[in-house]
Amino acid sequence: MPGETTKVVPLTCHGHSRPVPHIHFSSIVDEDQYYLISACKDMNPMLRDGVTGDWIGTFLGHKGAVWQSRLSSDASFAATGSADFSAKVWDTHTGEALHTLQHNHIVRAVAFPNQPRPQIIATGGMEKKLRIFDLSDSAAATAPSYEIGAGVHSGTIKSIVWTADSNIIITAAEDKKIRWWDLRTQSTIGEYAVEGAVGTCELDNTSSDGILNVAAGNSAYFFDSNTPGSLIKSIKTPYEIASVALHSGEGKFVTGGSSQNDTWVRVWDFNDGKELETNKGHHGPIWSVSFSPDGKLYATGSEDGTIKLWKFTSGAYGLWR
Repeated sequence: MPGETTKVVPLTCHGHSRPVPHIHFSSIVDEDQYYLISACKDMNPMLRDGVTGDWIGTFLGHKGAVWQSRLSSDASFAATGSADFSAKVWDTHTGEALHTLQHNHIVRAVAFPNQPRPQIIATGGMEKKLRIFDLSDSAAATAPSYEIGAGVHSGTIKSIVWTADSNIIITAAEDKKIRWWDLRTQSTIGEYAVEGAVGTCELDNTSSDGILNVAAGNSAYFFDSNTPGSLIKSIKTPYEIASVALHSGEGKFVTGGSSQNDTWVRVWDFNDGKELETNKGHHGPIWSVSFSPDGKLYATGSEDGTIKLWKFTSGAYGLWR
């Protein structure tokens, strides 16, 4: 990939009034269409066109900061976790809240299994409880739920990732542990202790290899999500990183700085760990980074309240001509 193509000005998505702790892309839905959702501390998660960043709608109803938001793979549903002690499931076409799932503390993480119109959702947060809710009965006043692995997490659950196997989910918690769970036995089947505070924990969505990317302290960790506790490699950087995303096809990964003094987006070589690019644009830490499902751009969400889209392909793409 020629270097000149990457020094393109990023697109900036405005609209949020507070920090953006999390962003998430859907899969490719129609031909080359996909969507982006952003969580925000302004209580108003937003849905956007993933290619252009154009605003589509805002999900209204939370009464506290929204810490995490995700789209189902087919973008039919959205899930949000909030400081108002609830998670919500939304219809992305109407903006209607289909389910409000009450908790006893701040909800930091939500996840759908990788299937269209999913009927279950996993949640976690400051209760330190991993819960699975059954959404199949829309008439039920409250969706039934059960807890998995009571007492195992000794810190806030910051991220939940559903693997390709719908029976296996992964959690990342503030106790610095990445854990694999089997829903059938409701127990852990593997774990890995990282060094440093856990930032993001996400699957590489540019391929079906199932590589899990974790930012913790100064390091980026890459796991085989399908083999519990299996580290492919970790790369130590000179910086504290808040977020990481891998593009396995290109053999590159992107990290976001974690402090007001480090607001840079960096591109690295996955194979030798060398820093390839440093991109400026944000004015605060970069809490979330993700590649689009076609791998042709990546998005960053920041403390500064903006989302930026960065082109990651040669030639014209989306609004870049």
